[in-house]
Amino acid sequence: MPTLELPASLRGLAGNRAKLTVDGRTVGEALEAAIGQAPGLREAMFTEAGALKRTVTLFVGEDDLRELQGLQTSIPSKAVLTLVTALAGG
Repeated sequence: MPTLELPASLRGLAGNRAKLTVDGRTVGEALEAAIGQAPGLREAMFTEAGALKRTVTLFVGEDDLRELQGLQTSIPSKAVLTLVTALAGG
C-alpha cells in the first residue's frame, strides 16, 4: 500500500503520526484515504474548490506532482508520497 509522509506541521492532525499507510491507485484516491484517517488534513491540504493549496507541494517518489498529471496521477502499490508545506512568517 502507498505511504503518505507528513511534515511535522501536519502530524498533529494525524495523531502525531509521521506516516500514514493509505489505499489508492491515484494520488487523489490516496489523499482521500489519508483524509479518512485524519479528517483535519482536508482543510490543511485543499482549497474549498478541491484543489491542492498553493502552499502544499506533494512528491510522488522524487517527482513533483505539479509536473505529473495532478491528482489523477497513477501510483504503484508501494509508492511513497511526501507532503511538504510552505512556512509563512516574516
